[in-house]
Amino acid sequence: MLVSQKRILVTGGAGFLGSHLCERLLNDGQEVICVDNFFTGSRHNIFHLLDNPYFTVLEHDITNPLHLQVDEIYNLACPASPVHYQLDPIHTTKTSVMGSINMLGLAKRVGAKILQASTSEVYGDPEVHPQPEDYWGRVNPYGLRSCYDEGKRCAEALFFDYYRSSKIEIKVARIFNTYGPQMHPEDGRVVSNFIVQALTGQPITIYGSGTQSRSFCYVDDLIEGFIRFMTTPKDFTGPLNLGNPDEFTVSQLAEQILEITGSNSEIIYKPLPADDPRQRQPDITLAKKTLAWEPRVPLVTGLEVTINYFKELIRVAQKGQSPQISKPPEGRTSDHKPPQRNTLM
Repeated sequence: MLVSQKRILVTGGAGFLGSHLCERLLNDGQEVICVDNFFTGSRHNIFHLLDNPYFTVLEHDITNPLHLQVDEIYNLACPASPVHYQLDPIHTTKTSVMGSINMLGLAKRVGAKILQASTSEVYGDPEVHPQPEDYWGRVNPYGLRSCYDEGKRCAEALFFDYYRSSKIEIKVARIFNTYGPQMHPEDGRVVSNFIVQALTGQPITIYGSGTQSRSFCYVDDLIEGFIRFMTTPKDFTGPLNLGNPDEFTVSQLAEQILEITGSNSEIIYKPLPADDPRQRQPDITLAKKTLAWEPRVPLVTGLEVTINYFKELIRVAQKGQSPQISKPPEGRTSDHKPPQRNTLM
């Protein structure tokens, strides 16, 4: 083991963000323990990492306690798209609340630094634009999205209470819309939806008028923000916005994807889901100042890479089959079983 090597736990490590984070940490020479219950995470996302002797996979749900010796924890475990977190809203809330309690308890026992993957959803449908970290948000506490929004808000409260009462070293990152390879093709989010629809010749479905705005951050930029945040002084806890401040309407995103793919898909409009925010744009002044960080990948560049990933995914899915991406089994998406030698069960 390298002298400077850390033992790092990544919960939700087989998910979209978690798998990219695991790969980055391994490339940086760290030992990584990936924990996932494979509810929305996929074994396919981490399959290429299994030959690394410093990578371990543990199938575990963080709503249950976990006993490990680690130096750092990245708490990313929680379904992040409405399609998935609304499947079992009670468990979604339990993951944010009980999961945070269990991970904070672990951090307290072993003296580990811990990062919470919070979300721009804590701002709800904002009345302030762009959203700075000191804005308290406008969230529906009992709507269909509240299991995620309020769960993450409660998780932030827990992190700061543990910090104040037990002096645990915490970092709270508020993640804005992120995209890139290894996104779930059926997660219902706008980037993956539009790309899959364009590549398979389906109509591009825009919910609402298409004038609602989003800010899209390429996954590599976000992971760089995580890594830099974890190296900041102990008294800098966040919350910290991490996202791309470049703002696009949903209609602009659809047109961009149609142009890159060369698709002839038509655009159709459907009613806007309840509590869907009209605007979402991060104020990243604090991240620029404290991390010397800002996104570097332009939307068109990131979309090209992401579209190529989905092209290959669709090509594999279409071998001798209908031109549809097969949906994963309900509940779990364990499409590849990793070798037992590198998996703790």
